[in-house]
Amino acid sequence: MAKKAKGNRIQVIMECTEQKTTDVPGTSRYITTKNRKNTTERLELKKYNPNLKKVTVHKEIK
Repeated sequence: MAKKAKGNRIQVIMECTEQKTTDVPGTSRYITTKNRKNTTERLELKKYNPNLKKVTVHKEIK
């Protein structure tokens, strides 16, 4: 019986990097997908952080 191949597109979690340095409680996280073959390194995107009420850099975790 053949094993099912893993897909190239995987789900990743993005977390805000700027909120850790502030005293604002909570964390801003987004879930997105990326292509494993095209983007081998960790993602780094600018996303809106509702806790800080501004656009911040979110990096891939896990």
